[in-house]
Amino acid sequence: MCSPQESGMNAVGARMVTRSRSRGPGAGLRRGGEEGAPLRSVEAAAGRKSHSSVKRQRKTQRLNVAYEASEGETGEGAEHLQAPGWEPRDWQQQLENIRTMRSGKDAPVDQLGAEHCYDLSAPPKQVQRYQVLLSLMLSSQTKDQVTAGAMQRLRAQGLTVDSILQTDDSTLGTLIYPVGFWRNKVKYIKQTSAILQQRYGGDIPASVAELVALPGVGPKMAHLAMAVAWGTVSGIAVDTHVHRIANRLKWTKKATKSPEATRTALEEWLPRELWSEINGLLVGFGQQTCLPIHPRCQACLNRALCPAAQGL
Repeated sequence: MCSPQESGMNAVGARMVTRSRSRGPGAGLRRGGEEGAPLRSVEAAAGRKSHSSVKRQRKTQRLNVAYEASEGETGEGAEHLQAPGWEPRDWQQQLENIRTMRSGKDAPVDQLGAEHCYDLSAPPKQVQRYQVLLSLMLSSQTKDQVTAGAMQRLRAQGLTVDSILQTDDSTLGTLIYPVGFWRNKVKYIKQTSAILQQRYGGDIPASVAELVALPGVGPKMAHLAMAVAWGTVSGIAVDTHVHRIANRLKWTKKATKSPEATRTALEEWLPRELWSEINGLLVGFGQQTCLPIHPRCQACLNRALCPAAQGL
């Protein structure tokens, strides 16, 4: 796998909440953002019963009207009513502990991630972006060390759209072997390279929708490509490590069964300014500590906070 570097809502409009102190009609509320919303009371007119001529004065009532002010509206009469958003228990402390454990930046992803797999000196920029995309396509179901080796062999041959299209399938397979599903990846790389040449002038698309439409490119690769190649945070890149750890820590409101479901669940509550950080942080954590099998819970700073620790 190769990896990169990157909600409460303020309700808009007024929501009315009424609270009664005593009975009676009519309470006025100023509009248009006026400062203060004075409450008015109107004394109810005396009613007359059909079977009696005796007038009875009804008790008067006041209504207090509270509302959530629109954006930019102020005033003492405006009560802000916000629905609390869901977030995982202890997630901030868990995140800080993971940052501490990852402070050495010595996991495979830190040395061999997508941002290390392309040739920084390759001109023009579109060649660098193409190499980023290719490294991500190779990384699926493949260890970072294997992906990095395949990229080195490809770059030694001159890694451009044109050079890949001029390479026969047998030679391309030899160059990328033993990445996972290498035969399928030969086919996908050739198909994607032809599309990039024909439709994008040898560059890669600059949107997630166009990237995932390419053969062999999934959502995780697309979000990483946007971050590394284009410098845009389009979403959280979720691979098997992020998927596993998010579920172990219960960072999803309910258990998720796929990386894409985990991505959606995380983006619902995780502050957007953390999206770019979370992939590399959790991938390295998953490579070193929170392993798929026999995780090293005794060495983990979250052992007392992790809901899954006692069951592993």
